[in-house]
Amino acid sequence: MNKPTKSAGLNRRSALGLLGTGALFAASAAVPRSAFAEGDDEKVLTEALVLRDPDAPVTGNLKGDITIVEWFDYQCPYCRKLEPELRQVVQDDGKVRLVLKDWPILGPVSVVAARIALACNFQDKYVQAHDALFGVNSKLTEPRIHELLAGAGIDVDRVKRDLVANAKTIDAVLARNNDQAAAFGFRGTPSFIVGKFRVPGALSMAEFEQVIADARKAKMN
Repeated sequence: MNKPTKSAGLNRRSALGLLGTGALFAASAAVPRSAFAEGDDEKVLTEALVLRDPDAPVTGNLKGDITIVEWFDYQCPYCRKLEPELRQVVQDDGKVRLVLKDWPILGPVSVVAARIALACNFQDKYVQAHDALFGVNSKLTEPRIHELLAGAGIDVDRVKRDLVANAKTIDAVLARNNDQAAAFGFRGTPSFIVGKFRVPGALSMAEFEQVIADARKAKMN
């Protein structure tokens, strides 16, 4: 798992923590301030914004009974390796909403990639951008990102315009994503919420399937 700070290894049992209802992180006063922008923690760390932020891209079954929220970085090799497996789990299950939260923690190029990907959402091409940026093993640079987007059928000139026109919205999304990740105590990418379970690290396909099943059981209780 790519991480900004050193953390101990966690197995599946110790990594999962069941979240309560209402506010997903009650001790918001102890949360570090956002690296992107300052704001009121109580307004960005609610269950509604973590699971159903209206500006966060969503794929999978939009009416699914279980939501997976993924925090990722386009330069994270673990995220890149996991992406097709997670997508397959979501597709095979058929009842999972997948909320995608850009969390660019691996340097300036990560921030550039995240902002550009979110700008693609304004032409309904976020998923195409997401797949294009994760679909290569080469190093990302801004020119390379533009090349990948063009190859995915995305209007790069419009992306550049949307980056300027919607800069405040894009940066606000990144700020919320960062604050939420900090609130959950995530220390690197990828990290997840599955239903009400906190999963700070990558899982295998079988483990994802089990956590989804556990989340469904918890939802029924």
